[in-house]
Amino acid sequence: MNTWTSDSYREHAAFVPSLGAAVLELLAPRPGERILDVGCGEGTLTQQIADRGAAVVGIDSSQEMVDAARARGLDARLVDAGALAFEKEFDAVFSNAALHWVRNHDALLDGIARALRYGGRFVAEFGGHGNVAAIEAAIEGVLARRGLPPRIRRYYPGDDEYRARLTVHGFTVQQIALIPRPTPLPTGIRGWLGIFERATLDRLGADRESAVDEIEERLRPALCDANGGWRADYVRLRFSAIKDSGL
Repeated sequence: MNTWTSDSYREHAAFVPSLGAAVLELLAPRPGERILDVGCGEGTLTQQIADRGAAVVGIDSSQEMVDAARARGLDARLVDAGALAFEKEFDAVFSNAALHWVRNHDALLDGIARALRYGGRFVAEFGGHGNVAAIEAAIEGVLARRGLPPRIRRYYPGDDEYRARLTVHGFTVQQIALIPRPTPLPTGIRGWLGIFERATLDRLGADRESAVDEIEERLRPALCDANGGWRADYVRLRFSAIKDSGL
């Protein structure tokens, strides 16, 4: 994730913040609130939160993305989401399409619980169980055929699993649901792979283009329509939770 650039992200993945409208409405930021945006990217949704009168701190693991958010005039910081150091500073924590990249979710949830004031809310959406299952199967098949080890898997939990995890970390879950969301890809599966699987493709070296060709052909029957339009097999996990008093 920290190899992305804001230009390439806008070209191939501008749909990510645009699909965050529903989770932003679930957050319902209010004037005067202090809100932490985890995985702010170039700050599209962070800006929308700020436009509603909240004071927002955005964090991201990509310096280039942080720079792009700062260029909007936002308070954006280069921070590892698994090592948050805030203490009872925020009324709400928000995140869109980022938490599945965090490898240590116990550290993440501990940090978010510490960052929130008592009664503060945690509202987020990220990849859930079944997310990009067809895409991942195609990639793993191509890697295996070349004798390469599997990728490091991202974290796509089910709703019951994540509800239990939030509860253990001191949250009361108000709502949580898996949402199937087949998502149009403006630059096709090749553009998607170039953004979200760049590290995997870099491992392929000189075989990169032929591997991408093979992934594309494996996925064409399931994810490409008769007009050549591609869709990613997204499934999102959206939730709202409250930090329990006294924790």
